[in-house]
Amino acid sequence: MEQSIAPRTATVSQINGYIKKILDHNIILNNVWIKGEISNYKRHTSGHMYITLKDEGSVLKAVMFRSATHTLDFIPADGMKVLARGRISVYEASGAYQLYIEEMRKEGVGDLYIAYEKLKKRLDEEGLFLSEHKKPIPKFPKTVGVVTASTGAAVRDIINVISRRYPVAKILLYPTLVQGDGAKESIAGAIEYFNKTDSADTLIVGRGGGSIEDLWAFNEEIVARAIYNSHIPIISAVGHETDFTIADFVADLRAPTPSAAAEIAVPNTAELKSNVLMLNARLTRAVMKKIENGNLIMKRFSMRTPQNKIDDLRIRIDNLTKRMEQSFKLKISEGKKSVGTLAGKLDALSPLQTLSRGYAIATLDNGTVVRSVNDIQKGDEFNLHLKDGNKHCTVQD
Repeated sequence: MEQSIAPRTATVSQINGYIKKILDHNIILNNVWIKGEISNYKRHTSGHMYITLKDEGSVLKAVMFRSATHTLDFIPADGMKVLARGRISVYEASGAYQLYIEEMRKEGVGDLYIAYEKLKKRLDEEGLFLSEHKKPIPKFPKTVGVVTASTGAAVRDIINVISRRYPVAKILLYPTLVQGDGAKESIAGAIEYFNKTDSADTLIVGRGGGSIEDLWAFNEEIVARAIYNSHIPIISAVGHETDFTIADFVADLRAPTPSAAAEIAVPNTAELKSNVLMLNARLTRAVMKKIENGNLIMKRFSMRTPQNKIDDLRIRIDNLTKRMEQSFKLKISEGKKSVGTLAGKLDALSPLQTLSRGYAIATLDNGTVVRSVNDIQKGDEFNLHLKDGNKHCTVQD
């Protein structure tokens, strides 16, 4: 009986490692210059730069580590034609081979980028990007039309966001090609369909991220004109936040991602309910305040009688009488103080006050005051006024 021989096997890691050794020991691939156009440019937070180099027929992934980027004398961007020098090797974890760039020179601007800038400038000069042509996005749409591929993350994100935020809105999907041959006609046709049937209040036109080639259908003039001629407001949602297409400039509003477009297209039901409850509470408080103020006014005016008026006047008379009495008392007190002051002054000037200190006043019978010994002679009579009485006197000498 023949024994079967077990086949010789290798692990995935062993195969990737083996291929890596072959490439790493290849003299040509160890130091090679490659000409291509930059696409799908990404700058990682670590400082490393990831790009795709492409030509008419193929693409090649490449990475330039931060330690090598200091040699650059330009800022890389999608659409640039460059010459890149480095080595071809395999990243074993993914099994993908790529170019590890050590040096890169700018050769020129890619054909797609030139076409993009040329069309953008022409449409801008025609006024397709002017803000006065932008239509407002309805706040409460009944139907949201979606122009995108029927499969992929973009359509799922849009449906999920709208269903969660505003489930009363109807979602009408028009599946289209979003890249490759026929994509531009498919997108423009979908926009024209919604406008002819008037079957949506708002349109979301877009797709997920990709390279400049993947997004190129949204840089075509036929799509730009379809968006501009639409009487239905359009939100563009093409690629990622850093991707800008001609469709973004023509659309009534640009969203950085399909999910963001869905958030813009519909309100948040939870927020609406919260706002309604808040407004209802404010309205209730305002009405209650009005009723309270009205009751106070009614009590102040409608419940008064002639007797109330008489009572008020009596109280007023009592208050005035009290104030008058207080005023009289104050005046009398001030008068007494004034009389006392004057009495003191008169008392100080009184002759009687002088007599009390041991002095006397001599007067003739006619009342003339004797001021000198020459005023009286021997035998003349006079009156001597003292503190406690008068004496009638005769001059003996």
